[in-house]
Amino acid sequence: MARAPQGQNKAPGAFFLATLLLWMISVLFEIVFNKRRELLSVVGGFCFYQFANWVIRSWVSKDPLLVNTCVSLLHSSITSASVIFILVNELIRAGSNGMFEHSKLVGNTWPWAYPALCFSCGYFAYDQWDMLHYRLYSGWIPSILVHHLLLLVCFTLALYRNVTINYLILTLICELHSIFLHTRKVRRMAGIRDAKSKAVKAEWVLSWITFIVARFAPHILITIKLIRDSPMFEKGVELPLALFGMGGMNLLNTFLGIDLFRAYRREKSSQHHE
Repeated sequence: MARAPQGQNKAPGAFFLATLLLWMISVLFEIVFNKRRELLSVVGGFCFYQFANWVIRSWVSKDPLLVNTCVSLLHSSITSASVIFILVNELIRAGSNGMFEHSKLVGNTWPWAYPALCFSCGYFAYDQWDMLHYRLYSGWIPSILVHHLLLLVCFTLALYRNVTINYLILTLICELHSIFLHTRKVRRMAGIRDAKSKAVKAEWVLSWITFIVARFAPHILITIKLIRDSPMFEKGVELPLALFGMGGMNLLNTFLGIDLFRAYRREKSSQHHE
């Protein structure tokens, strides 16, 4: 992801900055005036990843893209571990019987799921701000900014209404694949590009496995589950928003898969020409 050239792409930047500011005002309003203290974890997540940004910028590198990628790698690692912990804890606590029933996914909340979702929501707000601040995006409709805006809307509305929390925790299993996306980017920025090395080969194998197992397939299955259970949803915004969100995620996953395949071919072909 290259930094946008100076003087270009101001219109999309202004739009996404405005939506981010509106989101921040909304969250602060809920915390202060509606006394939703549980949402302080959103602010905590934002501050934690901003602090991580400062630490990396102070001690590792001042390159905005490298710093952003390292913080993203940290988030993917923490979130993946959190999701796995939540799922394993629920399996031990209540067993797998009925764990993925509609009522459990929509109306109930697994232990630790709410604060984990809040903390991750804070990260996406931080990352949106960081990319806008350092202009780490390109194009008139930057897919990464659209992705973050989509997640912020879906996550925040779910947190406000305290519904579909477990569904959203399941979608975050994709962060397991993101670990290898960010690792690859950091590796390449560090100048390690030997496609024949065992470490790079292992990275690509794990990247493809987790792309299918932790991102592409789970999001497809969640979408199918939403469609099958659609008659069970009450009238309201939950089902349309969930279907819209998952439709957007599946579309972005398809583009990501194509980009991943192209990157793999480029890395292999560049090695042959050396």
